Amino acid sequence: MSSSSVASYTRIAISLHWLMALAIIGAFCVGLYMVDLPFSPQKLQIYSWHKWAGVSIFALALIRIVWRLTHRPPEPPDHMPRWQRAVAEVTHNLLYVLMLAIPFSGWLMSSAKGVPTVWFGVLPLPDLLVRDVELGKQLASVHAALNYTLAALVLAHVGAALKHHLIERDTVLVRMLPLLRQR
Repeated sequence: MSSSSVASYTRIAISLHWLMALAIIGAFCVGLYMVDLPFSPQKLQIYSWHKWAGVSIFALALIRIVWRLTHRPPEPPDHMPRWQRAVAEVTHNLLYVLMLAIPFSGWLMSSAKGVPTVWFGVLPLPDLLVRDVELGKQLASVHAALNYTLAALVLAHVGAALKHHLIERDTVLVRMLPLLRQR
């Protein structure tokens, strides 16, 4: 791995990647924590924070998608088999879809449950559905399933990046973590 010959993602792409990773992991962990809390003002506040994170993740995902569409990522290593390139592309596309679908499903769920979404406690978002408790329960299941799907894809993504770095010893991870470049 020659540090001078490794084509990296742009600084903005790298920053958006890691910011989104931290936000998604944080929102996922908060989501797991909050669902079993007893009803209280604290639970309502944590739900609000979770919604704020979801709306922010949705907005950042839109920015990230626009950036990705207007800035070509570096090519995969030449030795990477065609099937791995295809799997990587499908996985990345699914990650982008889920970065939008999960917050949107949460917004739909809140709307159906009759609970408004107010971004940072300041900007009320319109309800997307009329109140329907049964639909709200179904959307809660959809929201959870999408989150667990994202978690599985993230683990696969991380596993593939580590495999490339530790076993293949190629530049896949280095492109997104330039600090790993050998000096």
